[in-house]
Order: sequence, then structure tokens, then C-alpha cells
Amino acid sequence: MSMQQAARSCLEANDWICGEYLRTRSQELTDATVEHIWITVASVLIGLAVAFPLALLARAKPAFAGPVLGLTTLLYTIPSLAMFSLLLPVFGLSAALVVTGLVLYSLTILVRNIMAGLEAVPAEAREAARGMGYGPGRLLWEVELPLALPALMAGLRIATVSTIALTTVGALVGKGGLGNLIDDGVQTTFKSQVLTASVLCVLLAAVADLLLLGVQRLLTPWTRIRTAQPGAVPPGSKPPGSAPTGTSGPGPVHPVTARQGTAKEAV
Repeated sequence: MSMQQAARSCLEANDWICGEYLRTRSQELTDATVEHIWITVASVLIGLAVAFPLALLARAKPAFAGPVLGLTTLLYTIPSLAMFSLLLPVFGLSAALVVTGLVLYSLTILVRNIMAGLEAVPAEAREAARGMGYGPGRLLWEVELPLALPALMAGLRIATVSTIALTTVGALVGKGGLGNLIDDGVQTTFKSQVLTASVLCVLLAAVADLLLLGVQRLLTPWTRIRTAQPGAVPPGSKPPGSAPTGTSGPGPVHPVTARQGTAKEAV
């Protein structure tokens, strides 16, 4: 039997792994992957644009924190079939229906992580910035947000990975990207299609998480200062010449705080 005949037989035998499926359906797989990616990106970006002001509102007015967190958590508990049914009269059978549902699901993760990141900003960093004449807007964008980036990016990574998985549910209305192939494959017991589309979903999630992790490392270089410095002292040990236990001395200073403090002294 020739290699070409063997390749064709894997489709006829309905094997889970079939190279001929990848060759003959490459355009279909590409189109589904592109649709999956743009639905995910649009949903996460819109979700971030909605979650950010909600988190700022909840932090500025504590009376709103409970209702905001409660509402976003409630939205997350709604089953996807019920969510799409509620949105169907407004958006119809369109990609906007899927994107809106995914945005609502992402809010609970994004709002909580943005609030957690902002609350974790050291008080001395805020005080140093105010002493330098920073107003509320400049304080937020130049001091608080950079320091809150690790928590914010962690929430963004979780929201992105979960959105990639939830996008497959859009197959209910024919707008699920790779979910469409999975749904069709399950209904027709097309094994190689189900496996290939599922693996592509996993790969998309892994690649997206790694990309966001790389962006986080680029935007937060101070988190690597300790490990990047030659002769860095491991956590829990004392550097040579450090003060004996029980003596007072200056504590660790965050790089951003130190930079702001130096600028304040110069003023």
C-alpha cells in the first residue's frame, strides 16, 4: 500500500490522528482558528475596558464595592446557554452575542484582580508621590498602575485563558471558532476533527498565556532585580555586613518608591 493510500485510509477508518485531515482541511482549520482568536481578543479587550472603571469606582466609593463584586460574580454563575438566550433578542445570532457574553463572564476575574492590585500598592509610594505634587490622575497612571501590574496581568492571563475555552460555547449560535469544528465533529463522530480542534484550543491558551507572561516581565522589570543582580542573597539569608538580629535598620525599599523618594529629596 502506498503512502498516499495509507493517508487516505486514515480518513476512511476515522482515526483520531490523521495527517490527511490536516492537509485537506487546512483552510477550514485556519479560518476557525482566526475566528477563535479575534473573538477572544475582542472579548478580553472590551472586558478590560469595562472592568477598569468599575474597579476604580468600587475603590473610590467603598459603598459600591459590594454591589459591583456581587453583580459580576452573579453574571459569572449564569450558565452559558441561559446567558446566550437572554442576549439573543438584543444581538440575534451574531458574533456580537458571543462577544457580549464572554465580556460579562470576564468581568468578575478582571475587576477583582484590578482592585486587588491597586489595594496592594504600598502606602509609602502614594505618600512620596503626593509629596512630589502628583494629582489623583497622575498618581494612578504613573505610580499605582505600574505597581499593580503583576496582579492586573495575572487576572488578564486567567481571563484570556478562560475566554479561549468559553469561546467554543459560541458553537451554539454558529460563532464558536474552533468550537464549531468540535461540535460538528462530535455530532458526526469525526474523531480527527474533534481531536485536532481541541488540541488547537489548548495550544491557543498556552501560547496566549506565555505571551502575556512575557509582556508582564517586560512591563515589570523591578520584579526581577533581586534575581538579576550578581551575588543576590537568597530569601531568608543575610547579606555580609548586615545588621545583627534585633537591631534597627532601613527596611527593603521598592524600586519605584526609592526613585520617587530620591526625586522628592532633590526638590
